[in-house]
Amino acid sequence: MVGFFKGTATAMVTPFAPDGGINFGAFAKMIEYQLANGTDALLVLGTTGEPPTMTDDEKLALMRFAVEQTRGRAKLIFGCGSNSTAHAVEMAEKAEELGADGLLAVTPYYNKCTQKGIVGYYRAICEASSLPVIAYNVPPRTGVNILPATAEALCEIPGMAGIKEACGNMEQICETMRRVRGKMDVYSGDDNLNLPILAIGGAGLISVVSNIAPKECKQVYEYMAAGDLARANELEDRLLPLIDACFTEVNPIPVKYGCDLIGLDAGLPRPPLTELEDAHKKIMEECINRLGLKKV
Repeated sequence: MVGFFKGTATAMVTPFAPDGGINFGAFAKMIEYQLANGTDALLVLGTTGEPPTMTDDEKLALMRFAVEQTRGRAKLIFGCGSNSTAHAVEMAEKAEELGADGLLAVTPYYNKCTQKGIVGYYRAICEASSLPVIAYNVPPRTGVNILPATAEALCEIPGMAGIKEACGNMEQICETMRRVRGKMDVYSGDDNLNLPILAIGGAGLISVVSNIAPKECKQVYEYMAAGDLARANELEDRLLPLIDACFTEVNPIPVKYGCDLIGLDAGLPRPPLTELEDAHKKIMEECINRLGLKKV
């Protein structure tokens, strides 16, 4: 299945209030900031949204709020992945009931299933929902890698719409693209690899940095879609220091601080994640000032 979405999706942070609960007012402001700057899709409850520290009730409340706030102005993709296939299926069904446009399902983490297990996991999710499903390949976090042959096998499952690639291995991503081209879309899930993934036919970006710089990330995509590599490189060169700053510590620690700097009250991450170190705060501040990003 191809064509679910093209362009940029922001892997939204989940803002937390000082009392530890979800700050829905801040989340509304974040959604409006994305929509005002041309973001095509919002990914809620991806890695950047800290779902491992949230209860299912909190996740469902955030999904419901996103639907109500967005009102069809962008596609909504809800994270439903789990290390339990049964739980992933349950969350996929609930996401569809609440009004999602698509689903993102990270590979089963910690269990370290086989490649056959990966295929079975995604088949179960697709059979439970009529929504397009994007697989999320991020082995540095999960311990599981969707190999190119397995990605090709996923194309045979009705409802599989793509793969978000964050394996960090461009050689592997090229081979995955060769095997799935025309059958399933590939999305960049690693801001440092946005340009090369788009250059080999990537359908879009699922970005962390676009929480802070959505207009610039969308412009990179548009330059690449128009074949204007020179301008895409020029803008990406300006963005790369900010991209690096967003990963000085584990995501989403730095990007939440970056959101705070531009007037989006992201709050602190939930434990065991910690507040950004002072030295890294200075780097983030310098990068945002250099790009000339204004407060929202």
